[in-house]
Amino acid sequence: MSKRQRNPFRGFVDVMSELNRVQHSWMQHSEEEGGGARTHATAWVPPADIFASGSDLVIRCELAGMRYRDLEVSVSNGVLTISGERQSELDDSNVSYYTRERHYGTFRRTMILPEGIDSRDIGAHFENGLLEVTVRGGAGQRSARIDIQLPEEDGGEEA
Repeated sequence: MSKRQRNPFRGFVDVMSELNRVQHSWMQHSEEEGGGARTHATAWVPPADIFASGSDLVIRCELAGMRYRDLEVSVSNGVLTISGERQSELDDSNVSYYTRERHYGTFRRTMILPEGIDSRDIGAHFENGLLEVTVRGGAGQRSARIDIQLPEEDGGEEA
């Protein structure tokens, strides 16, 4: 029986999905009431896939309509940050939207990297609106199971 690899980013992805859902709900409600301008709290969050490819960690971020010069990938103290700004090509003062589903403005995605990752282990490639960041050796770290000891009155055995 093959053992499934534990996803070290499961919590990160779950939290981001929930934040995206709440943000979308809040923005729709705000727009229906004639809500105001977006802030950092309501900025768009581009969708990302995070996966292991061998021992490498790969982050693919969908950034349709963005230009290379409007993106930044950085690492500081073990935290990878992907940020940028997508600008509308239209003059909003001369346009009446029937539907506006694309988001514009600044964004920032951050994630904590496994210990021991150096900036030299990270590479980024941008093509056709898809940013791919590869962290060499970032998926190679395995977690270890810790046995739980029971108190003496419960038999003192491992759980």
